[in-house]
Amino acid sequence: MSSRTLIRGGLVITAADEIHADVLIEDGRIAALAAGGSPAAEAWTAERTIDATGKYVIPGGVDVHTHMELPFGGTFASDTFETGTRAAAWGGTTTIVDFAVQSVGHTLREGLDAWHAKAEGNCAIDYGFHMIVSDVHQETLKEMDLLVEEGVTSFKQFMAYPGVFYSDDGQILRAMQRSAENGGLIMMHAENGIAIDVLVEQALARGETDPRYHGEVRKALLEAEATHRAIKLAQVAGAPLYVVHVSAMEAVAELARARDEGLNVFGETCPQYLFLSTDNLAEPDFEGAKYVCSTPLRPRQHQAKLWQGLRTNDLQVVSTDHCPFCFVGQKELGRGDFSKIPNGLPGVENRMDLLHQAVVDGHISRRRWIEIACATPARMFGMYPKKGTIAPGADADVVVYDPHAEQTLSAETHHMNVDYSAYEGKRITGRVETVLSRGEPVITEREFTGRAGHGVYTPRSTCQYLN
Repeated sequence: MSSRTLIRGGLVITAADEIHADVLIEDGRIAALAAGGSPAAEAWTAERTIDATGKYVIPGGVDVHTHMELPFGGTFASDTFETGTRAAAWGGTTTIVDFAVQSVGHTLREGLDAWHAKAEGNCAIDYGFHMIVSDVHQETLKEMDLLVEEGVTSFKQFMAYPGVFYSDDGQILRAMQRSAENGGLIMMHAENGIAIDVLVEQALARGETDPRYHGEVRKALLEAEATHRAIKLAQVAGAPLYVVHVSAMEAVAELARARDEGLNVFGETCPQYLFLSTDNLAEPDFEGAKYVCSTPLRPRQHQAKLWQGLRTNDLQVVSTDHCPFCFVGQKELGRGDFSKIPNGLPGVENRMDLLHQAVVDGHISRRRWIEIACATPARMFGMYPKKGTIAPGADADVVVYDPHAEQTLSAETHHMNVDYSAYEGKRITGRVETVLSRGEPVITEREFTGRAGHGVYTPRSTCQYLN
């Protein structure tokens, strides 16, 4: 049975265009676009018609950095694939790419299988996986080739967290050399974890135990140094590089320099670095623990350079690094020792709205909003034009967005499975109204009409920015 949906009267915004058009959806895909009132559009009929007059019609968001159910610091991220993907849908995101974890002593395949088991049948929206590589040796390198062939085309390494995820420069170089051959993309957590551990130890010895010291020991210069080193290792390997959650202006400068040299180096930042700062980490009565993440929040003056990087394309993607831990019982593990606070913030539901607020505030244009939140992440990780745009043949992942509705972000009203909001009380303009995932309504006029298991696993091609 063919099913058709018609979205009438909206302003269709993609990374390339803004056009007043009606959108015809058939069997889960975009079938056609035509100017509203044109003979072609007037002739269309459908079982379901959505009135988008006065609204934006945008591609579903693509969040390429989430951590559902991640084990960390003796606990687990509080969102499951079911709760996390439902919250993502509420926020206008229709695809996530999460991180499967290789534990030291185990194979990539074991890690990937474990994450497939967590996600399968539980997701409200489509999903893919990156692979965290924690244990580089000959067998791991061979496995990387196999994973690329089956659509897991990106591998994350850590210059931070010695004893957990950490890779040394030799291991990083070997993985980069392999990705240069197999077409994979190395994603780097760029912080000098060895040096940071020394500063942590020294701070605790001085009795500096509050959450704000988390930001003070994870110095911006150590993010910049690691970013520089990662770029040079990638250059030696002849491999592309994607630096995750860039937070410091000094790290942006390293990326800009590399891109000016013509290197295939890409950068991602996150809403928390654009809207929050060390002022939050310094909140009294241990409230600052809510804002502990790595890379850490920076002093407010870094924000202007991040926005500038997004405008000049030295930063290409805004993802969330969604990794929520409840304040009660999880963040509290670090009372009296900031180094024991689980690192991570909730945000998968807030990204599209916060970036629309950035449009309202004049930081970015509407098309750039869609570019950094939908189109570029889909291209970067081999999902475009199936995901990330509204064009004939694309998956009908479509959001009807009300640019005039006002809302106040709050833990009382969000759908993430976490007991606080990093943006509590923030008033913003713009709100998701209706969300379709492959043509199926997941959010219908601010009601959840989706289901666990609708979302399907999405294998990916290699990075679409490389020759």
